[in-house]
Amino acid sequence: MQSSEHNNGQDGVKNIKAAFFLNLLFTLIEFVGGILTNSVAILSDAVHDLGDSFSLGLSWYFQKVAKRPRTKEYTYGYKRFSLLGAVINSVVLLVGSVVILVHAIPRLFNPQQPNVEGMLLLAVLGVIINGLAVLRLRKGSSINERVVSLHLLEDVLGWLAVLAGAGIMYFVDAPFIDPLLSIGISLFILYNVFRNMRHSLRIILQGSPVKLDMEQVRKSMLEIDEVQDVHDLHAWSVDGEYNVMTIHVVLLEEKSMEDQQELKIRIRESLSRLGVQHSTIEFELPNEDCEMEGCC
Repeated sequence: MQSSEHNNGQDGVKNIKAAFFLNLLFTLIEFVGGILTNSVAILSDAVHDLGDSFSLGLSWYFQKVAKRPRTKEYTYGYKRFSLLGAVINSVVLLVGSVVILVHAIPRLFNPQQPNVEGMLLLAVLGVIINGLAVLRLRKGSSINERVVSLHLLEDVLGWLAVLAGAGIMYFVDAPFIDPLLSIGISLFILYNVFRNMRHSLRIILQGSPVKLDMEQVRKSMLEIDEVQDVHDLHAWSVDGEYNVMTIHVVLLEEKSMEDQQELKIRIRESLSRLGVQHSTIEFELPNEDCEMEGCC
């Protein structure tokens, strides 16, 4: 079992590594191709793919870092370091998208004819190369791989849009389609940047995990026969996937250490099913005063 998990971890690193080099190589081709074809739509997607390369590179790095054991300095391990990569990636995409919009909007009113044949060739390459990266990552089993594969799937859809736009311009004299595509791609990137930043900030500020229903947690605890009440529930996420909770459980009656241990196991199993990977449980009796600030 341990050997299988080790192999899966190594495969995950290899899959993300392969996707990173594929994406980085094509990003360089895009920047050159966008300049040669005079297409701001191609350059817009090049900026997007540059951000993806940062994301893939950091994902590759953190896939390896995540294996490190916790230390005195980082008692929860290195999982939260991935948020740093998300923030850096978001800033890169934000700046790049604004720069592209500044160049694309004037072109909408004064369009320049791009090299349509070159656009078509790059669009086909974009679909193929990004598609290969998606297929490589979809073979993996880690959450990291699945998230990155969805990100690259967005790239494939973006290139299909460029392909359709270039196809129309090949038969119709409509150069305004190029800056229009560029603006559409940039706005789509900005939407995702703000969505990702909001999610990252919620984790950094220790908001409750998005997928964890706190009311359902309370309800599931009260359904346990030995539990009279619960309070002082605090939940946060280390990296968006690994959720932590502390909880005070008021027992109906005093229990032996052995019974408390058995009850803790059941409570942790219940919390685990709800999406809590790490829980700290404190038992109290009905007549016991909770002196922790803000716990009641």
